[in-house]
Formats: sequence, structure tokens, C-alpha cells
Amino acid sequence: MRYLLIPVKELTRAKQRLAPLMSQEERTRLAWLMLERALAAGSRVKGVDRAAVVTAYAPAAELARRHGLEVIAEPAQVSESASVDFAERELLKRGAESVLCVPADLPLLTREDLEAVASCAPPGPSVLLAPSREGTGTNAILRTPPALFPSRFGEGSLFKHAAEAQRRGAACRVVSRAGIALDLDRPEDVAAFLGLGPRTEVARFLRRLRVAERLESYFASRVPAARARVPA
Repeated sequence: MRYLLIPVKELTRAKQRLAPLMSQEERTRLAWLMLERALAAGSRVKGVDRAAVVTAYAPAAELARRHGLEVIAEPAQVSESASVDFAERELLKRGAESVLCVPADLPLLTREDLEAVASCAPPGPSVLLAPSREGTGTNAILRTPPALFPSRFGEGSLFKHAAEAQRRGAACRVVSRAGIALDLDRPEDVAAFLGLGPRTEVARFLRRLRVAERLESYFASRVPAARARVPA
């Protein structure tokens, strides 16, 4: 049995690195819209048998149930890696033979992206990785079996996950998908997203906030500081 897993953090403190652009209320709303998109995509995806959310955040759990996803309640959210590993141990008890994990903050994510990744998984003990936009992070991981090795999300996670697979003699495949590669963690990510001209609820929300103008001010304010650091 193959599961799709979406870990969800506490959204009332979401997206701290976007604080130069948006208030916490705006960032929470942004995170919620991306979560809704991820759950909608996950609820319809072919190539997996079941979909689940792991979270300690009650509103996200309720939203997941409304979309028909299973909920794995964790006592407290410590880190993304801890949440995913906790959930995968639980999914093993539910009969999972492999788990495809994707984050909840991918503004371009579609059902087709998830299906494409699920269809590329190597057989046997293996890991499939979908990199982040900069090519060093892991924005999707499919492990067979689920607890093949501990998660290593964070800086350089793509290489860490690939190294873990190699140490265990497992097959490793990297598959890039535009809808999975872009997350919205930094102002630069938001600029890249808006530059694509997407027609999504997330993009409409950012346009209503006039975030493009905020980005101009943000980047303009950084230029003098950058120049000041250049040696004479």
C-alpha cells in the first residue's frame, strides 16, 4: 500500500522569513491557501492508495478530514524531519509499503505533479527525490519502505537523503517537477512565483496585497547594504 503524506506545522507562526514583506496574519493566510491547494491535490491523486496529514494543529487536521484525508495527530511539532518520521512509523502500522511525502507550502502543486512523481519510483528498497528550486533541498521524497532511513530535511537535504540511500544500498532517483520545486520561504521565492504570472488563488491573494510593490521596496532597501559590504 502506498501513502501520500503531508506534514503541516502550526500556521499561526508560519513563514517567518517572509516577515519583511507581510504581517503574521497575512503569512498565516498565505500558508492556509497553500495548504488548501495541497490537500485538494492530494485528495484526488492517482498512484497512491491513501493520503494522510501529520499535524499537531487542530484547524489543519479538521481541514484534512473535510478533504477526506487521514489524520495522524502528533503530540507536538518539533521539526519537519521528526514529524515525517513519526508519521511514517505510524503508517507502517497501517500497512504502508511506501510513502510519498510532500510539504504543504507548494503554490504550484498539482495532482499531475504528485502522480508523475509516484509513477517514477524505483522498485525494491529505494528512494525518489524531487529537488527544491535551488537544487539542494528536498521538496518531495518517496521511500520504499517508509522507514528506510531517518529524514534529513533542512539545508543540503537532497544530498543527505541521497547519501543515506547509498549507505543502505537502496536505489536512488532524482526527478524534477516545476510544480514541486517552488516553495514560498523567502522574498526571492515570492518574486519568482509572481514572475511566472500564475492564475491561482495564492497568486490572487498576493496581488490583492500588492506584494509585488512590497518586493520592489524590499529589494531596493537591500542594495545600499550590499554596496556597503563591498571592499573599496
